[in-house]
Amino acid sequence: METWTMNLPRGPENLCFDKNEFMKPDFDVDHFVSECRKRVQLEELRDDLELYYKLLKTAMIELINKDYADFVNLSTNLVGMDKALNQLSVPLGQLREEVMSLKSCVSEGIHAIDECLSKQEDIRRKKMCVLRLIQVIKSVEKIEKILHSQNSKELSSLEVSSPLLTGQILERIATEFNQLQFHAVQSKGMPLLDKLKPRIVGITAMLQHSLEGLLLEGLQTSNIDIIRHCLRTYATIDKTRDAEALVGEVLVKPYVDEVIVEQYVQSHPNGLQTMYNKLLEFVPLHCRLLREVTGGGISSEKGNTVPGYDFLVNSVWPEIVRGLEVKLPSLFNPGNPDAFHEKYTISMDFVRRFERQCGSQASVKRLRLHPSYQNFNDKWNLPVYFQIRFREIAEAFEATLSSDLEEAPAGSSYRLLATHMAWASLEKCWSAHIFLPLLAHRLWKLSLQIIARYSLFVNEVLLRPISNESTKDPKRTLGSSSKESSLNPSSAEDQGNEFCLDASSLPSISTTQLVFVAADLDHFQEWLPELLEIIKPKLETVGFKNLDCISGAVEDSKDSLLGCWPALHSKIIQDLIDSCFSCLKSALEIPRLYRRTNKEVPTKALPYVDSALKPFFQLKEEYKEILKPAIIEHWLEGAANTSTQKYFETISDILSSVKKMEESLKRLKQARKTVIANSLSSNGGMSDDNKIRLQLALDVEYFGLQIQKMGLELSNIKSFSALSELVQAARDQISAEQT
Repeated sequence: METWTMNLPRGPENLCFDKNEFMKPDFDVDHFVSECRKRVQLEELRDDLELYYKLLKTAMIELINKDYADFVNLSTNLVGMDKALNQLSVPLGQLREEVMSLKSCVSEGIHAIDECLSKQEDIRRKKMCVLRLIQVIKSVEKIEKILHSQNSKELSSLEVSSPLLTGQILERIATEFNQLQFHAVQSKGMPLLDKLKPRIVGITAMLQHSLEGLLLEGLQTSNIDIIRHCLRTYATIDKTRDAEALVGEVLVKPYVDEVIVEQYVQSHPNGLQTMYNKLLEFVPLHCRLLREVTGGGISSEKGNTVPGYDFLVNSVWPEIVRGLEVKLPSLFNPGNPDAFHEKYTISMDFVRRFERQCGSQASVKRLRLHPSYQNFNDKWNLPVYFQIRFREIAEAFEATLSSDLEEAPAGSSYRLLATHMAWASLEKCWSAHIFLPLLAHRLWKLSLQIIARYSLFVNEVLLRPISNESTKDPKRTLGSSSKESSLNPSSAEDQGNEFCLDASSLPSISTTQLVFVAADLDHFQEWLPELLEIIKPKLETVGFKNLDCISGAVEDSKDSLLGCWPALHSKIIQDLIDSCFSCLKSALEIPRLYRRTNKEVPTKALPYVDSALKPFFQLKEEYKEILKPAIIEHWLEGAANTSTQKYFETISDILSSVKKMEESLKRLKQARKTVIANSLSSNGGMSDDNKIRLQLALDVEYFGLQIQKMGLELSNIKSFSALSELVQAARDQISAEQT
């Protein structure tokens, strides 16, 4: 197929498909057509296929013509081939019969050899069984002979109460007993072994009884040689766990039962710590010789130690755990979270101190893999403790969010109680009296939930309408110097369905409270990196090293808080605009103030300009201590831009109206050929229309001076240049008329 693909005739370069597509094993017509339709129309595909089809027909004809002589000679060369084949069939049949006969003979020979080998293997296996049984009998007789030489009683009368054997005799018996056990296991199921079983059981009982007595004697007399002989014998017969269990039962258990007393722990302030200190004293007081013999002590000589033992892991620790579970069940009760945290912390410190007594990393690893170690850790119901702490933190935080926007307590870094509680909740999660290393992942998740909930709270607050000045409540106006801020009460149903209500049904919020929200939000997001510095050491205690992931999550949380700023900016700027323009609209009264009133020529701006910009100055002066200058400047500039644009539109409308009125009066004057009474004052001074223009010019100029006084650049106020040009044109018109 590959050769044929390589020999396909080449088509024109502008074909809409690849000719090799047709030779692929998984070629599919529907897929081919759908792919081509993405590039060309069906009509063009059809034309290209017809063109290539003609090329293929031409190539096929050329191929047949090229090899035509070979096609013709093929039939000629096959003449007489059937006779030759018939002549070969007879000798081939004879050869086949001979081969089959030979194969049958070989198979019979192989079968006979396999039977002989099988019989030989069976004989060898039975011989090994006999030899093992002989060795078992020899070992039993040898052990009985040793015992008989040490005891005048017959072996049949051996009892558990028979005298103890010496260490060297026990080692000899243990060596032989080890071989006895090996051969007995290999001979399991043999009838002779069943007959020897009572004698083996008697030997085992005597050996174990003697070993136990000898080990206890060595421990009581502190005889290191006896202990070494005894432990080496236990190791020889592969009974190290029996020795460790014996030490735990006889030596550790009485001490643990004496030290662990629930009444003492509950009646003394540091009862639990004292109890753990006494438990730790057991190792240096009662396990010194055992550790020295087994290589767990500092003074142990490697050449004279008995390996394979770990009494701290397999004897001491299980008995301590048993004693705590049985005699001190209240230790693991999570009902009182503060007490549980204290007990857990002290207990984990005890575990770490116990691990340091193990003497090697291998021993510590064995301890941590021991079932009793896992059971001890599982006894601490950390999920229940976390749920209690979760409710404790979350309920207090939610209570502040569901209430009115109360102020933070004195001394707080924040202005609102909600923000104060949010940060306090984050600090509480990682405080020393709540944090537990194994709950780091849950507390980290709770921290992110607190930040997300606070972000949602800010967004909910921004949905509330701003209380207007008609409430006559000084606490609700931007210019108030009072720090108190209260909200209209709302029903529980309204609070639970804030997102389903329109703005008019939500409790209102004062501008002062909005400023507090902005100050807290800015401070809160700046302190998030500080929270990260608190969290990192805690996570390192549990071996967590992917701190970039934590930093990224904090940045994401910070971004969610930053997402609240556009709406907050817009709300405060809009409130400033509304307050400002409600006064700037007073400019519409200027024509009525001067027309037909015979007032003096204006020399200064009207008071409405000061009233319009008063909220701007109050914002800058009253909140400069709690807000960054950049934030205040952003608000002032945004409000000034929109207010100036609206002021420009108002002034433009007034001047247009004045001009229309002036032109109307001029036409009337020309028609009557009289002097209009109100166009000039009685003494031939400035006209009423020019007084209006002059007053507007004075107001606008004063407006610009006040904006500069705020610290804003007039070049950043987009509409002010147009406003200035407008009033300058009015001044020019006044000058022209006076000239």
